[in-house]
Amino acid sequence: MSEAIERFFESLPARAPQVLRGPVAGTIQIDLSKDNQTTHWLVRMAPGEIEVSQVRGPADAIWYNSEELFERLVTGRAQAIAAVLRNESTFSGNVVLFLAFRRFFPTRPGTRDPREVARQQAGRLR
Repeated sequence: MSEAIERFFESLPARAPQVLRGPVAGTIQIDLSKDNQTTHWLVRMAPGEIEVSQVRGPADAIWYNSEELFERLVTGRAQAIAAVLRNESTFSGNVVLFLAFRRFFPTRPGTRDPREVARQQAGRLR
């Protein structure tokens, strides 16, 4: 297991109050595969809080990834929705949990908020 992935999961509880503001609640199991072995992470989400364990258990959703892809996700070099749409990873279950969980991933280096870009453009036109 890469250090970036472990640090990512360790950081989730402290980041949850800022990221999970809406009424999302449920459990997502994230399965990471490498060399015919699968590591399981069980993430229980509730408004403003998250609980992470490295077990397999009952879940409302399951997200299957390669460890290499997940490392790209946690370092901002890939996007979760794009990976699912390209069939690089698969997801089953409550899609709301996937959409909420993806907000924990960092943005790609150099990415700017489109609202800020629009404000700057509007300011130049004045």
